[in-house]
Amino acid sequence: MIGRQPRVAIVGAGPAGAFAAASLLRVRGKLEIDLFERLPTPWGLLRGGVAPDHQEIKRLEDTFDRQTLGRGCRLIANVEVGVDLTHAELMRHYDAVIYATGAQTDKSLGIPGEDLPGSAPATEFVAWYNGHPDYRDLEFDLDTPRTVVVGNGNVAADVTRILALSPAELERTDIAEHALETLRASRIEEIVVLGRRGPAQAAFTSAELRDLGRLDGVDLRVDAAEVELDPVSRAWLEQEGTFTARKNVELLREFAGRPPRVDTARRIVLRFLRSPVAVRGEGRVEGLDVRRNELVRDESGALRARPAGDDVETIECGLVLRSVGYQAVPLPDVPFDERRFVLRNERGRVLDADGRHLPGVYTVGWIKRGPTGILGTNKRDAAETVECLVEDLREGAVPEPDGTREELDALLAERKSNLVTVEGWRAIDAHERERGRAAERPRVKLASHDELLAKAGG
Repeated sequence: MIGRQPRVAIVGAGPAGAFAAASLLRVRGKLEIDLFERLPTPWGLLRGGVAPDHQEIKRLEDTFDRQTLGRGCRLIANVEVGVDLTHAELMRHYDAVIYATGAQTDKSLGIPGEDLPGSAPATEFVAWYNGHPDYRDLEFDLDTPRTVVVGNGNVAADVTRILALSPAELERTDIAEHALETLRASRIEEIVVLGRRGPAQAAFTSAELRDLGRLDGVDLRVDAAEVELDPVSRAWLEQEGTFTARKNVELLREFAGRPPRVDTARRIVLRFLRSPVAVRGEGRVEGLDVRRNELVRDESGALRARPAGDDVETIECGLVLRSVGYQAVPLPDVPFDERRFVLRNERGRVLDADGRHLPGVYTVGWIKRGPTGILGTNKRDAAETVECLVEDLREGAVPEPDGTREELDALLAERKSNLVTVEGWRAIDAHERERGRAAERPRVKLASHDELLAKAGG
C-alpha cells in the first residue's frame, strides 16, 4: 500500500471525467487529482453538446464543480495530452492516468455529394450553436425552406428542435450569440427527419420525442402509413422491444392521428425506413436522394435494414445534417481498438495488444465503451473503473511515479504560457454569467479561443 497520497491524472474534463473524479473522492478521499482538458473550459459535452434549451441538464455543471474543483481537484486546461504532454510524461508523474476523452469525430454516410457545401455533421452544428471555440467560425446557410436531418437519435432531435424554435424562445437560452444571429434570419419552414429503420427502432428517448410534438408554433407530421409496423417489427417489438421503444411507437401513432395544422410557421416531418443514397447539387446542396428500406433478420438473427427496390425519391433541400453516430480517435502511445474505436479495456483497465493490463492506465466514458447511453450512464461507468483503480492502489499494483507534482508544474509552465487553471475558469464563468444576467439569460458565452484565454489570463 502506498504511504503517501496517490496522484491521479484524468484526461478529459467532460462528464465522464468529472464523474470519475467525484467517484474517486467519495471512495478514497485522500488523493491528488488533476483534471486535464484540451479546451480552455471544463465540462465537455455538458457545455458544448447539451442543447441550449435543456438548462435543467446544464445545471449539472454546478454539481460537477462542487464535487471536483470544490474538493481540491486541480484544473489544467488548454493543455492537449499527446501534443503538449506525452502519455509517458503523465505516467512518470502520476500513479494512475484515466482517459476520458470521449468520441470526438462523427461517422460519415459514405455517399456521393456528402462533402458539398450545405452538407455537414450534426455534431459540428451542435458545437457551433453551443459556442465551442473550435467551431466558432463555421457557417451554416439557413436561407432555405427545407432542411433534412439524417438520423433519429437524441442529437437529431436536438438539432431539429433548435432549427424549429422561434428566436424568442432561443433568446432565453445560453445559445452562442453568433448562432442566435443566424437563426434569427432563418428561412427554414420544414425539417425532414429520416430514420434508416422503422418507428419501433427509433433511437430517441421518449422525452425527446415527446418534446418534438410539443413545440409552440410547430406542426409535427408523421404519415400514418409509416408508423404501421411490418410483421418483422411487430415480432421484434413483442420479443425484444424496450419500454422506450413501445412508448415511442405509442407517441408516433398519436402524432400520426393529429389533424394537420395550417397556423404554424414551421413543420417537422418524421419519416422512417429511408436511407440517403446521394446528396445532389451544383456547387452546394440542392437535394437528397433517398431509398426505401425494409427490415429483415440476418443470419445472426439481428435486425437489419436493406433496400426495398431501386426506386429513388429526391427531397429538395438546401441543408443536410447527418447524425449517424460518433467515433473516438486514437490517443498517441495508448493501445486503441481500431475495429470498435475504443481503448482496449477490461472493466476500465486499459489492455495492451496481448490482453494484459497496462499498470496504472484506465479509461471511462465513450472512449471506454463506445458512444452509447445518456449522460447519466457515465456515472455507473465511472464507478466501475474507479472500483478497479482503488483495488489496484490497495494491492500495490500501480507503479510509483518518479516525478513530483512540482516537476510537472515546471514542465507545463515551460511549454504552455496560456495554461488555464481553476482561477482562470472561474474568471470566464463569472464573466459569462454576468453577461447573462444583463441579458436575462443563463449565460452569454465567450466563443473564441482568444476571448476565453484573454478572460482567463486577465
